[in-house]
Amino acid sequence: MSNPDRDGGIEMSIGLGVFLIAVGLILSFGVRDRLTDFDLSAIGWILTGVGALAIILSMIVASMRGRRTREIIDRPDDIDRP
Repeated sequence: MSNPDRDGGIEMSIGLGVFLIAVGLILSFGVRDRLTDFDLSAIGWILTGVGALAIILSMIVASMRGRRTREIIDRPDDIDRP
């Protein structure tokens, strides 16, 4: 069973990546306005790249976290016996 405290960060970063990609693509393709100092299309492509990077990094962290294994060694407790 997965631990919600540990897996919540991975799901949130994937969700953040998807959100950034969506906003970036909307700014890149859907908005045809230019501000005096900012190119919204360039900002959109930057947000799309950052969102893709967030998804890739969260998947790498999730795969690294899933590779950990724990070894439990059960030893008899002979301390109380003479």
